[in-house]
Amino acid sequence: MASKRNVRYNRLPTDEDIDYDSNARQPDPRFDYSPKSFDKIPWKSIVLALFLLVLGSALLFLSYFIFTGHMGGERSQAYGLLALGILTFLPGFYETRIAYYSWRGAKGYRFSSIPDY
Repeated sequence: MASKRNVRYNRLPTDEDIDYDSNARQPDPRFDYSPKSFDKIPWKSIVLALFLLVLGSALLFLSYFIFTGHMGGERSQAYGLLALGILTFLPGFYETRIAYYSWRGAKGYRFSSIPDY
């Protein structure tokens, strides 16, 4: 037979038990949201975004130079560099743009929108 645990349970309040007009109750901490507390600057993410932006730009320039014939190489190499350049440039540009507008204080942009690693 299973042993009985010594756990005390409390009755949860129902909607009728809550007195919303009473100032004696503590405010619910779930709804205490201060956006300033989440505005720490994610430096690692910003450095990664800048690296991706620079690498993507360099790969896009290399593919452009191969396509136009200013640099030696085959068209298949240029397509590969173009694909890699797009894949690295777009996320780098997106995150860098959010970081820049957050730093400038533009409305709707916050450092909390950037994932922190």
